Amino acid sequence: MTEPSHPGSHVVRRKAARRKLLAVASGGGHWIQLLRIGPAFQDCDVTFVTTHESYRSQVAGYRFLTVTDSNLSTKLRLLKTAFEVASIIVTERPEIVASTGAAPGYFALLLGHLFGAKTIWLDSIANVDRLSVSGRRIGRYADLWLTQWPDLAKAGGPYYVGSVL
Repeated sequence: MTEPSHPGSHVVRRKAARRKLLAVASGGGHWIQLLRIGPAFQDCDVTFVTTHESYRSQVAGYRFLTVTDSNLSTKLRLLKTAFEVASIIVTERPEIVASTGAAPGYFALLLGHLFGAKTIWLDSIANVDRLSVSGRRIGRYADLWLTQWPDLAKAGGPYYVGSVL
């Protein structure tokens, strides 16, 4: 805010509100990579979403939610995951959704995009020769679409800016 323009007036300074960020990843390597980019979220109010309750202690002090683990081989579970993620998006109303994959992250970015959130997708470093299934499909919903392999980068995305491992 600007300084007072006349004597006797005062300025009320507000602390900037922290942006709500939903950080979503499946278990295993996706989760590890999400944690490795965690320092980028330091100025945000972060809610972590994953498929394993046992990861809660790794993000102690943060809001933590779980969804059903699913993939293309488990179609009914994919539907359940999609509904759970939709419920989280509606309840949390994140301003930013970031994911390292897989299915829960795909649904979170897609739905987050539809609800007006900024979206970030970082494809798994395990996908050396080609993007993951989710990574290939998410591009049009990602405001920032990244790969961890320079050979997979293309004009228009995904982009390569380095790896997290």
